[in-house]
Amino acid sequence: MSGLFPSGVGVGEVWDAPTANRPLDATVHVPGSKSLTNRFLLLAALADGPVRISGGLRSSDSDHMIGALRAMGATVDDAGHEWTVTPATIRGGVHVECGLAGTVMRFVPPLVLLADPADGPVTFDAAPSAKGRPMAPLFDALRALGATVFSTGADAFPFSVTPPATVPAEVDVDASSSSQFVTALLLTAPRLPLGLTVRHTGELLPSLPHIDMTCETLRDAGIQVDQPDDRTWVVHPAPISLGDVRVEPDLSNAGPFMAAAVVAGGTVRIPGWPEHTTQPGAYYPHVFEQMGATCTFEDGVMSVVGPTGNIHGIEADLGPAGEITPTIAAICALAVSPSRLTGIGHLRGHETDRLAAIATEITRLGGVCVASADALDISPTPEGLSGAVMDSYHDHRMATFASIIGLAVPGVQVLNIGTTAKTMPDFPDMWRAMLGLSD
Repeated sequence: MSGLFPSGVGVGEVWDAPTANRPLDATVHVPGSKSLTNRFLLLAALADGPVRISGGLRSSDSDHMIGALRAMGATVDDAGHEWTVTPATIRGGVHVECGLAGTVMRFVPPLVLLADPADGPVTFDAAPSAKGRPMAPLFDALRALGATVFSTGADAFPFSVTPPATVPAEVDVDASSSSQFVTALLLTAPRLPLGLTVRHTGELLPSLPHIDMTCETLRDAGIQVDQPDDRTWVVHPAPISLGDVRVEPDLSNAGPFMAAAVVAGGTVRIPGWPEHTTQPGAYYPHVFEQMGATCTFEDGVMSVVGPTGNIHGIEADLGPAGEITPTIAAICALAVSPSRLTGIGHLRGHETDRLAAIATEITRLGGVCVASADALDISPTPEGLSGAVMDSYHDHRMATFASIIGLAVPGVQVLNIGTTAKTMPDFPDMWRAMLGLSD
């Protein structure tokens, strides 16, 4: 068994992924959206009065966002189920720890544009495994807006941002590696004296639904956002009026539980599914149906019924919703026909190089997966997959990827299942409860 372990892994560091021994019949209540939670928190810190947030996701990502906003002057009372954010003048001369949270490391630095230059720079650092995530396009945009950005490495962590005396009304940014670079600028834009016009200059723009989410959130807060073409956004200056907001369930986090029905058979229901949403997880039902499942939406509940026969492989462009790729790839690894997932090259710059990680872990189980520049090709093997210890790479979506495969492959163990706390602190207990397993 020791030969199956990733380098340096010991038995005490792994979690036994439970195998499904019968079709599922489960209702899973998914916590709030990480993406919306951190957008609402940041906008609340810039609002024209206190904001009450209900349904927010309590996770390491939201904890780091709350810590960042407190450091920069806001008051956040998160003691109960409802949080209250009281805005204040954004201040410089402080330190922000980003952890593994991409929304913190990208969304918060533009807030420094609102600080008094006399306050001095704001310094930023991140967890070791996040230090290599792409940041240069955001640094270039902040410099073009007058800020001074200093990095000890090659446009990486740690870095500092010093507020400018004045801020121009427009900026170019290459968001080819992450749509978060556009969102980061849009969120701060209403509070800039002249507003901001943001132009994307790269060839590709991944995860466009996340930018749509940002624009919709701004408009709901009373901000005028124009889009004269598909790569330009014009945010007009105005007070941010949020009032009380409720966070939708996280549809991307619902994905692994929905995928469980595809893999194990039976039915999984997700209550609170929004009728209209900009979340990328809204792509799941369409993709699952291509793989042989049946998805129905009724009275706010999304139900997924597994295939009556084998799982079908698919060809799908996941560029608009790249974050769902690990979940889809896990099912593809169990399909009886080949799959090709494209438009996902930007995933190489997430918590880990997700394309390389997915290919490595499927190969570890005896499967066939080839990662190219922006695609995954997954082929079935006659012998099927065999159990092994699967590395999570300190990436929450790789941990759930392994758990999905474990439903059908006995002997799968997951290294560092605790990394799911980034967006779903209770994932192991929720997973076992879905399967009807008691501790």
